[in-house]
Amino acid sequence: MSRQHNYYVYITTNPKKTVLYTGMTNNLTARLQQHYANRGKKETFAGSYFCYCLLYYERHQYVQHAIEREKEIKGYSRQQKEDLISEFNPEWNFLNVNE
Repeated sequence: MSRQHNYYVYITTNPKKTVLYTGMTNNLTARLQQHYANRGKKETFAGSYFCYCLLYYERHQYVQHAIEREKEIKGYSRQQKEDLISEFNPEWNFLNVNE
């Protein structure tokens, strides 16, 4: 019996929704907790810009598909990313609760 794998491509933003960060992980909950813990830390892009608010995610079974999709989304223009988020999450609600 083969095990179901979960890989996530996601987009986070800062509380004012001015910066978008695209990432990939196999544990979305843990990764979002890491982004939150790193807020304000200059060592990482997401930390520097307080990108810990989840706006968008998609699940992939295979890591290679997730990596390819992450690269594709990272190549999108800001407008294309906004359109992707708006289709999935029209109100741009934060999909995680950090505090």
